[in-house]
Amino acid sequence: MNKIKTKLKQIWGYDELRSPQGEIIECLLENRDALIIMPTGGGKSLCFQLPALLSSGVTLVISPLVALMENQVQELTEKGLAAGLLHSEIPSAKRKQTLQALEQQQLRLLYLSPETLLTTPVWTRLCDPKLKIDRIILDEAHCLVHWGETFRPSYRRLGAIRATLIQQKPPGTKISIAAFTATADSLSQQTIKEVLQLDKPAEFILNPHRENLALSVKQIWTPRGRKQELTKFIDRFPQQSGLVYVRTRDTSEDLAAWLAARGDATAAYHAGLSPQARRRVEREWLSGKLQYVVCTCAFGMGINKANVRWIAHFHPPVLLAEYIQEIGRAGRDGKPSEALLLVCEQTGLLYPEDRQRAKFFTESIDQYYDLATAMAKQLPASGDVREIETKFPQSSIALSLLHSIDELVWETPFNYRRATTGKPPNWQLLKTQQQSLFSGVKTYIKHPGCRWGYLLTAFGCKPKIQNWRCGNCDCCRRH
Repeated sequence: MNKIKTKLKQIWGYDELRSPQGEIIECLLENRDALIIMPTGGGKSLCFQLPALLSSGVTLVISPLVALMENQVQELTEKGLAAGLLHSEIPSAKRKQTLQALEQQQLRLLYLSPETLLTTPVWTRLCDPKLKIDRIILDEAHCLVHWGETFRPSYRRLGAIRATLIQQKPPGTKISIAAFTATADSLSQQTIKEVLQLDKPAEFILNPHRENLALSVKQIWTPRGRKQELTKFIDRFPQQSGLVYVRTRDTSEDLAAWLAARGDATAAYHAGLSPQARRRVEREWLSGKLQYVVCTCAFGMGINKANVRWIAHFHPPVLLAEYIQEIGRAGRDGKPSEALLLVCEQTGLLYPEDRQRAKFFTESIDQYYDLATAMAKQLPASGDVREIETKFPQSSIALSLLHSIDELVWETPFNYRRATTGKPPNWQLLKTQQQSLFSGVKTYIKHPGCRWGYLLTAFGCKPKIQNWRCGNCDCCRRH
């Protein structure tokens, strides 16, 4: 612990750790597996960055978003720390330089996406027997559950990484795995542990409730009314920092332009912007030059700004986990903050925009299931995913879905084997689980009781007091 505190003071300038940061850091330094659920702003990244800097090998940090990785690596390199980054947008010269630094064991932290990790140039270097890998960190681990079956099928292959790497390393090699997230209900926690094949993991599960964050839901009836309610909310916080979350890139651009035309200091942010444009918007928001950003879910993860006073959801999020993540950007300094969610009138007859967006999303998911059902009959009983994908486009999604219903085993991150149960795949069970995930936001919006009470129960932190109320949301204030 003395070494930990010395390094903490030397690099971050802090004298003490917040509970349970110290326990998590010691757990990782002991090479134990772990599942960590901490609210946004709880200092998750420090919990794996500090152990990496106290270790002799490299820590692999698997992260879902380019913006999130770039922010963390930029902060580390500005402190002169040995951190690298690999993703599809990096220029070839920079990629080559990072791979050389990895080969020469000059890195303590290497950030990369699941897809990049499983590319041949990266995987070949990671399998080098001389390369010491201390641990694997899955950051924002809820993405494994919410995206891993359809949108990001590579997540489902991560459970085979450790065993395959250890086979290439000297005898006695140990590689631990730790999963970090701000949001995971009991079912998601179980899925993360099973997919990653965590070995008797230490569990650190913190309550996401923020007493200083007031939640409210506002029903709107027209597109014009949606904009009016948004501007009315923003105008309550003159010169105070905030974020406006939208669901599409086009809305981000159009709404930011409309708000800027009325004189607001704002800009759009989404994954379609260049890395340079994203960095510029982040810097201007962090410095206060921009009062707020109109952004998709690509913004916020890993960006630390303590004095965010308000969050507005111009559109409802798809998942409750997204909602918890995004409202968690506000009030990190403990001062009163507010989060407003704008929703179309509940019938969807007069203003059907939210219903149409949700329908499009669920229909997209159904198409994936239909694809998987048809393809499952054609796929070989075993094979190499790289070869299979050349013969069967989008087969990675079918393999991912088969894995999620225990119809397939990944023997390595590239080689699969179909289970021989003799029964047809149980797609309906998986569909039911997915529909339950997607219905969470809809139920939250209609819930007549305490907003925080509903969220805490949904994420397995049910209040001990019956009929507990936060006293700070719109429903509690009405009572």
